Amino acid sequence: MTVYRIVKLKRRTSDLSGTGAFNVGGRWNNEGIYALYTSENPSLAFLEVLVHTDESELPPQLFIISIEVSDEAPIFEFPDKDLPANWRIPENLELKEMGDKILQSNEYLGIKVRSAVIPSQYNFILNPQFPDYHRFLKIVSVEPFDVDKRLTE
Repeated sequence: MTVYRIVKLKRRTSDLSGTGAFNVGGRWNNEGIYALYTSENPSLAFLEVLVHTDESELPPQLFIISIEVSDEAPIFEFPDKDLPANWRIPENLELKEMGDKILQSNEYLGIKVRSAVIPSQYNFILNPQFPDYHRFLKIVSVEPFDVDKRLTE
């Protein structure tokens, strides 16, 4: 399976550490928990960046990373029936706690979760603390990601 991640700085194109989410938290993790947020396709990865970034903060150049995840990697698919009714609201503490619990168990390389931006599509939250994490991942490509100016004007 290939997942995608868009980054703002060229120096972060090889960083799969999850330090950003560790420092500020995310929808599925609290601060202090390592997580690497990726998406099932490039367009969703970009939309996830857009909803979390003011258009004036978008740098002139973005980079898209394609990451191959081994088919042998254990991925937990979060059941829809376990999503709280208000799961799409920002800063949902219940989701953060659920994600923390799964990530801290170190049983899974990642969690497959519905995107709050497009619920019919999926994000994959990878767990950098999973044993042999890097053995299951391979950066396939890093390319400039040119944004159509109509999206940010």
